[in-house]
Amino acid sequence: MPWGEFKLNDGNTIPAIAFGTWTAGNGQSAIDQVDQAISVGFDHIDTAQSYRNEQEAGQALHESGLAREDVFITTKFSGRDGLDIEQAIDASLKNLGVKYVDLYLIHHPRLAQPDIATAWAKMEKVQAEGKAKSIGVSNFGVADLQTLISSAKVKPAANQILLHPYVYAQQAPILAFAKLHGIVIEAYSALIPLTHQPGGPVDKPVNAIAQRLNASPDQVLLAWVRAKGAVAVTTSRKKSRLEGYLAAGDLALTPADIAAIDAAGAIGYRRQQVRSVVKRVALVALAGAFAFKAASWVVSSRCM
Repeated sequence: MPWGEFKLNDGNTIPAIAFGTWTAGNGQSAIDQVDQAISVGFDHIDTAQSYRNEQEAGQALHESGLAREDVFITTKFSGRDGLDIEQAIDASLKNLGVKYVDLYLIHHPRLAQPDIATAWAKMEKVQAEGKAKSIGVSNFGVADLQTLISSAKVKPAANQILLHPYVYAQQAPILAFAKLHGIVIEAYSALIPLTHQPGGPVDKPVNAIAQRLNASPDQVLLAWVRAKGAVAVTTSRKKSRLEGYLAAGDLALTPADIAAIDAAGAIGYRRQQVRSVVKRVALVALAGAFAFKAASWVVSSRCM
C-alpha cells in the first residue's frame, strides 16, 4: 500500500490513511460504506462512541473475512450513555465484536472528567489491560497536551485534529509540540477547502499541482496531509473517490508545492478572520440598533 505506516511512540504502527465513519450514519448504509472501503483496500477504520456506528463497523469487518491483525481499528471515548472510560471501552469492544482496538482516543479535552490527569490514568489502565494497543487523544491543544504529559506514565500515541490548509497556521503549534514528543497527528476534514469552502485561495495552487501531476485536487490535499507527517482520516460514499484517495499515496509534492499551499491557506485564514470580525461588529451594531429602537418605543409609549 503506497501510503505506508507511521511508527507510534509506543512501538506500534498505524496505517497512514484511514476510512472515517463520522458521516456514515448507521444501519445498513454504514455497513455498506465500511464494507466498500475495505474492499478497495482501506485497512484502517476510524469510528467513535458518538458516531453510533461501532456495531455497523464491526459487522462489516466481520463479514469481510479479514483476520483481526490485518485491520487497524480506532474508536473514541465520547462521554455518551453515562459511561465512564472503563465502561465505555467495554461497550465499544462489544459493539465492534473484537477483544481489543488498535487505538483508543479521548474524543475531546472537555470529556476528560473530572480532569485530564484522572481520565488519562483510566486510559493507561485500558491499555495495560490489553483492551487497546495504543491510546491517544483528539482535539487536544498544546495546553491540554502539556497538562496530560505532566502527569502521564504513558505519552499519548496520537492526537486527531482538524487539519487542512485554512487552519494549518492555527494548528501548527500543535504539530510542533506533537513532533517534539513523538505524538502522531491524525488529520480529519482535510478536504474542507474543496467540499465546504470552494473558490478560496487554496484552489489555485492545488488545481495547478493537480494538473501537473495528472491528479485530482482532493488527491493533492491528501498528499499535502501526508507531507505534513499526518495520518489522513477521510471518507466518501463513492468507490471511485476512495480508490483515488488510496492512489494519492503515490503523489510526491515538491517543497515548492507545499509552500504554495501553505501560503494560500494562510491568506484564506486571514480572510476568514476578517470576515468573522466584520460579522461580530455587524451583529453588535444590529443588537444596539434593536436596543435603541426598543428603548425609543418604551419612551414614546410612556408619553402617550
